[in-house]
Amino acid sequence: MANRYRTLSGAAAGIAMLATVVVTPVQASAVAPVSVTFAAAEDVFVSQAEPAKSFATATWMSVCGTECGSATAGQRAALTRFKVTGIPQDAEDVKVTLDVVSARATDTTVSVRPVTGAWTEAATTWNTRPALSAPVIDSHTGFTAGATAKLDVSSAVKGDGTYAFALTGTDATTTVLMSSRESGNRGPKLTVTYTEGTGDEQTDGPLPFTLPGTAALRASAKKVFAHYFSPYPISLDNQAPAGDYYARNYLKPDGESGKHAAYGGLLRDRPLGRDPITGDYALADLKTEVRQAIAAGLDGFTVDILSVTSAQWTRAQNLVKAAEAVDPGFKIVLMPDMNGLASLDSAAFATAMAKLAASKSVYRLADGRLVVAPFKAEGRTAAWWSDWMKTMETQHGIKVALVPTFVDFNKHRDAFASISYGFSNWGNRSPAANAGLKTNIDRAHGMGKIWMQPVSVQDERPNQSVFDEAGNTENLRVTWKGAIDGEAEWAQLTTWNDYSENTQFAPSRNAGWTYLDINAYYLTCYKLGCPKITNDTAYLTHRIQPVAAAPSYTQTKLMKLRDGSTAARDTVEVLTMLTAAGKVSVTVGGTTQTYDAPAGVSAKTFPLKAGTASASVTRSSAVVAKVVSPYAITATPYVQDLHYRAASSER
Repeated sequence: MANRYRTLSGAAAGIAMLATVVVTPVQASAVAPVSVTFAAAEDVFVSQAEPAKSFATATWMSVCGTECGSATAGQRAALTRFKVTGIPQDAEDVKVTLDVVSARATDTTVSVRPVTGAWTEAATTWNTRPALSAPVIDSHTGFTAGATAKLDVSSAVKGDGTYAFALTGTDATTTVLMSSRESGNRGPKLTVTYTEGTGDEQTDGPLPFTLPGTAALRASAKKVFAHYFSPYPISLDNQAPAGDYYARNYLKPDGESGKHAAYGGLLRDRPLGRDPITGDYALADLKTEVRQAIAAGLDGFTVDILSVTSAQWTRAQNLVKAAEAVDPGFKIVLMPDMNGLASLDSAAFATAMAKLAASKSVYRLADGRLVVAPFKAEGRTAAWWSDWMKTMETQHGIKVALVPTFVDFNKHRDAFASISYGFSNWGNRSPAANAGLKTNIDRAHGMGKIWMQPVSVQDERPNQSVFDEAGNTENLRVTWKGAIDGEAEWAQLTTWNDYSENTQFAPSRNAGWTYLDINAYYLTCYKLGCPKITNDTAYLTHRIQPVAAAPSYTQTKLMKLRDGSTAARDTVEVLTMLTAAGKVSVTVGGTTQTYDAPAGVSAKTFPLKAGTASASVTRSSAVVAKVVSPYAITATPYVQDLHYRAASSER
């Protein structure tokens, strides 16, 4: 459920990059708006001054700041929960307000934020309250006795479901609000206003839906970043793609004087190529990648800072410059890599981070704190990080919001809790290893921390002789489901462009824009609620060889399945996003099968066979979507290549 937008400009150009999307709200519907109100299912307030006391029978709710009632620890906060039902999936122009009635007149401010932790009206006290650290989504100042104040919570309500909110304040004066136990039916209410979909919102490609505009996506409190890995920019030498450094040295077994011969070459995929350009090509390419990411709906990049002296440091600085030049609203999150920076002096490290932080494109919280999300944060002790944060503040005047990205979250979370704003884990790349994502998110929320959920496509590493079984697009869908169900505050696509680990989302030779297109749907679900499918679209994903196929090249190191991964499989997947049910015909290696696909999103797999793969969708005898994979499948690959290719009917 989300506000709908129509695309006014569209055609992609150049290197298949999406054009900047210009959007305007859908024209006012002739259908009259519908307004539905839901009374609170539960509500209660808690008091810091009486931390073990339950106020479950009170007919009012108190909200005030830390010095409430002149107490040094007198904060009060209110909690309320609603069950929303009956909102159609194609609802348009949706607005949701939390309506509260004041019991007295006060010149105070109350803020609302979503609550994800468990709580009950009867059992909740200050000591047992859920975490109240989620970002504020709206505030209201000035209350009149008996009047209703409305707080906009549209960004947090995504259709039918259960939603909980916290009301907090900073004033020393108490704001008194009616509870659901007040006899006049003046307790908290949730009002949902929308217009019903007309059913005629048909759109053209390349996406199966109309992607909301950049402003609408950024207005969501939930943020989506992609991990930028500086060793693999669009071009390494500004040469034509047929003979550039990627083609000559990384994609060939004998490249770089044969140093990658044992595993058949360093890479299996590469960025979409381009012709040579004049001027500062490195900066121009980074601007292109920023534009690509914005067009795909992303909020920014988490930049992997491998060094503060080498070419990788120059690229990190240039990425910050590129974001600032293209759109300062596209944010760069500093992610120092503690593999490469493990021995760097703390003072020198602080100076380097402060230099990057001078840019307005580098991400800060609303309170001005600089977000630093170190990769493999456990490479340094929590005490080291605490001292470094003090150095940042005392020597550079910068307060840091630390969001450590752990390799092992559960082993290190407690040690870092007192110094961290939030947590993240680098994560896994197979459906089996991502089966219990909500557990970590709940643990982080239970500790009062935000969570940045890793979202991934796949992972195959020739030079490390290991791969994960992603199950076509299953791993991508599973990791997004974890972020959505767990109500993670942020998500990190791992990665934008690490071609050596084959985890890339970026437009590439092997997938074009397909993974970003699929990702855009789930990104929108995460931020604004799942959009209505308005353009029939089919996606094909498959490998170009069976997993067990032996390469003809004399490759001595072969990738093996990672422990704990989903079992390896040889499948072609058809992922459909349809406006209505349709008949799907799938041909793999000369064998054709058909099945009925429902409206909405569905996926079905078929055995991988040598030859070509294609799929078409028909409805009422008309073909509404057709995709032909340009990647041939062979039983005798030249080198071992387990990277999933992807193709779209709309590209």
